[in-house]
Amino acid sequence: MNIAIIGLGYVGLPLCLQFARSGVRVLGLDIDAKKVSALNAGRSYIQHIAAAEIKKLVRAGKFSASTNFSEIGNRQSAIGNEAVAAILICVPTPLKKNRAPDLSFVLQTGKSIAPHLQRGQLVVLESTTYPGTTENELRAVLERGSGLRAGQDFHLAFSPEREDPGNPNSQVAEIPKVIGGFTPACLEAAKKVYARAVRTLVPVANCRTAEAAKLLENVFRGVNIALVNELKSVYAAMDIDVWDVIAAARTKPFGFMPFYPGPGLGGHCIPIDPFYLAWRARQVGQETRFVELAGEINRAMPERVVARVAEALAARKNNMRPASRRPGAARPKVALPAKRWQHVALRATRVLVLGLAYKANVDDDRESPSYALMDLLKARGAQVSYFDPHVPIIRPTREHPHWAGSQSVKWNREIISSFDLVLISTAHDAVDYQQLADWSPLIVDTRNVMTKYQVAAGKVWKA
Repeated sequence: MNIAIIGLGYVGLPLCLQFARSGVRVLGLDIDAKKVSALNAGRSYIQHIAAAEIKKLVRAGKFSASTNFSEIGNRQSAIGNEAVAAILICVPTPLKKNRAPDLSFVLQTGKSIAPHLQRGQLVVLESTTYPGTTENELRAVLERGSGLRAGQDFHLAFSPEREDPGNPNSQVAEIPKVIGGFTPACLEAAKKVYARAVRTLVPVANCRTAEAAKLLENVFRGVNIALVNELKSVYAAMDIDVWDVIAAARTKPFGFMPFYPGPGLGGHCIPIDPFYLAWRARQVGQETRFVELAGEINRAMPERVVARVAEALAARKNNMRPASRRPGAARPKVALPAKRWQHVALRATRVLVLGLAYKANVDDDRESPSYALMDLLKARGAQVSYFDPHVPIIRPTREHPHWAGSQSVKWNREIISSFDLVLISTAHDAVDYQQLADWSPLIVDTRNVMTKYQVAAGKVWKA
């Protein structure tokens, strides 16, 4: 069997390698010529994917990359003399500035596929999206450009990705695969393909059900993270540490699942999916107040963290306080409006954001809350740098082009101690936190990592 996988990022590349390991010949397609060249040379651009494995599969003729989409219908393609049986789409589905779904990558991919689509081929969308995308928008593009009919001339399905970058237990072959087909025959065709590489298949009624299942998985996480993010502020006002509360609650052996607060949400799914669902719900006359509220709470977290940074710096200077404080607290020496005192506290200070990746121990910085933190700190007058052992330099992105080319500072006493404050945004295991405790004059910790280390009194503020 030959297949093509479009999009060679954190989702598409692991899928390519798993199919290739399973004996399937895989053609990887991407519009980024640099990625294609790297893969064909046996190099990896994703930290947790070993170059040696790519090189082995390329040399064995099981995997090849290309920018030429016509190869999906070419019997003399780079992977053999048979046309591909299936085309799997793994491209981004971000949000527009108004938080409406941006299907441009999916639809453009469909337009690129359509002229080369052959009778009997299977097209599967893996990108997270709202229910109806596969059977409506994608199907229309494919049918219009090919002159073929889905369910009659070619097969169409949706099977959501479940990739968890950096998790050693997240193996493509072992994660159950949800599959929904446009027709029963489409479902059977998709099952036949995925059975070659994945141990457990989970067939569902149709594409819409599979699309909705993926949204539920990520909305579930987003809502529960929003809950603990809100409780963090509530409990802090009561002089209660939410981390202690969660540690106690998680000892219950039933009916509770721990989620943890942080500086905001990151990654390619959880910050985005609630807005995909809310947008689609409005199209059918429904409200998603609960889901949208959770999204707003999570998006507001960077503002709260920056306010905490300003408070910590102000307390250290000992000449100002926020205008609003808990009842019974000491009267501030200088009372200023909230935004104003943040500017005063942060102006001309040097702040180091520790961790640029959106989660620990990976090099994936998509939708990372660290970018929002750096933007807010800079807007309030701080001089901002970052340290991340997994992201030595910031690559150009559509969302944060102004940070492109910025480099991680070096980790040594002279450099770390030169910053007025270190803000822990992502807690990578590769960081020596005892050195941080010894070197930094002031730390704001959003991940509760410093509780394990010996730190001078008053040096660490939780956020």
